[in-house]
Amino acid sequence: MECPMSLFIRIVFAVAACALMAVAAVLLVYAPYVVIRDSLAGEALLESLLGVVGYLIVAIALFDVAKYFFEEEVPAGREKRTAADARRGLTKFISTIIIAIFLEALVLVFETARDQVSDVVYAALLVVAGCLTLVSLGLFQRLSASVEKEVGPEPETPEAGEGGTDAARGLASRPANG
Repeated sequence: MECPMSLFIRIVFAVAACALMAVAAVLLVYAPYVVIRDSLAGEALLESLLGVVGYLIVAIALFDVAKYFFEEEVPAGREKRTAADARRGLTKFISTIIIAIFLEALVLVFETARDQVSDVVYAALLVVAGCLTLVSLGLFQRLSASVEKEVGPEPETPEAGEGGTDAARGLASRPANG
């Protein structure tokens, strides 16, 4: 039986993921509305499109964070995952954030280059932040992979009731071409 606190945390993550998806869906609907509204009002289409790109970037990042919650935090039994599983999950999550940072920096460069060229420094700082995050992720990957090599893989213990025989587990661990 599952601990009540673990169940509560899984429910909180599921609700948070659903809320993030709802906000992302609203942004995905609102973005085309802004373009249509601004074009009918006779406003500059390029500025409107750049703003919409920002909405779409945020919406995609929110969807990806919600997906991460559903894949990594909501399923039962994830507390027993290996360090390699945690590293892969964290890498996917941070990669999404890095992509969003770079895309937002790109939009900010175009917006500021048209209006206030002196404000391009803020876009450049955002690019630097994205680069530092990317380098940090690479360093994390390198260090965690080297620790996994030194320590070795964590032993996988079969859960009670999962079924399967030792022979089936042995077949699953064989290479596909061998």
